Amino acid sequence: MPWGPRPFSKETLKSIRLLVMDVDGVLTKGEIGILGDGTELRQFHSQEGVALMVAHQAGLETAIISGRDTPVVRQRAREVKIAHIILGTFVKLPPLEKLCQERNLSLSEVAYVGDDLPDIPPMRRVGWAVAVANAVPEVKKVAHYITERNGGEGAIREVVALILKAKGIWEKAVGEFIGDPHWADGFDG
Repeated sequence: MPWGPRPFSKETLKSIRLLVMDVDGVLTKGEIGILGDGTELRQFHSQEGVALMVAHQAGLETAIISGRDTPVVRQRAREVKIAHIILGTFVKLPPLEKLCQERNLSLSEVAYVGDDLPDIPPMRRVGWAVAVANAVPEVKKVAHYITERNGGEGAIREVVALILKAKGIWEKAVGEFIGDPHWADGFDG
């Protein structure tokens, strides 16, 4: 069952203006490979990238807040047009509050997607808290929604689609992104 233990109104999704994500375990499967020279490897799901670029096309701001700061994460964030990159902190609520203040946003206008213990403080404060399917039990307990897909396996694509469909702009944003405004003709969802 994807709806988490914390109730919320589905109307909440319409008010979301900023999607904030953890990286390891959310945008990736959580596995970190380290080569002999210290270079870190991460694998990102291509569907996540497309969804984030569609979110950008639709005007939904995106951000990452992660405990680790690595060049590969910065590179991927730039590639998929993540606007706000906050790395190197496991204490995530203060930088989220600062970002909201800078962007003139209320925490109620934020969706936060997490998978592990450092994600709990921001998840308790935002308008829509999302746990990926493979999140730790403590994170699932504070979530409004639990994705059907695991982190790094399309969970962010699921979240972006839910937000943009609730706003009634999914089909238009995808059409603009792929250059075909009639892409969804004949589909029923």
